[in-house]
Amino acid sequence: QMQLVESGGGLVQPGGSLRLSCEASGFSLDDWNIGWFRQAPGKGREGVSCISSSGDTTTYVDSIKGRFAISRDNAKNTVYLQMNSLRSEDTAVYFCAASQVLTTTDTCSPIFFASWGQGTEVIVSP
Repeated sequence: QMQLVESGGGLVQPGGSLRLSCEASGFSLDDWNIGWFRQAPGKGREGVSCISSSGDTTTYVDSIKGRFAISRDNAKNTVYLQMNSLRSEDTAVYFCAASQVLTTTDTCSPIFFASWGQGTEVIVSP
C-alpha cells in the first residue's frame, strides 16, 4: 500500500526555519513526482512546490519563491521542503502527495496528485 508520511512541522517564530520531510513506505519514490501542498484554516488546499521524479524539475508558487526549497533523496525514499524566512501567512497544514503527471507549474495542483499523507502542521507565530 502506498503511503506518505509527513513530519517536521511545529511552532516557529516569524523569520525562522523548518524542514519538512515526506517519507514513502510501501513503494519507491523513484518513479513518482512529489508535491507539497498546504491548507490554511478556512482556505482551500494549494500547491506550494513540486519536484519531478529525477529531481531535475522543480516548481514553486510565487508566494514562497526564494524562501522555500524542495529536494529529494531517492536513496532515503524521502522528499524535503526547506522553509526559511517563515511568515505568519505560511501557517497551514502541509501535505505531500504523489503524481505521475509531468511536473510543471500548472500540474502542481491537488487534482493531479494522489496517495496523500496525513499532513504536518506549521504554525508561524511570535
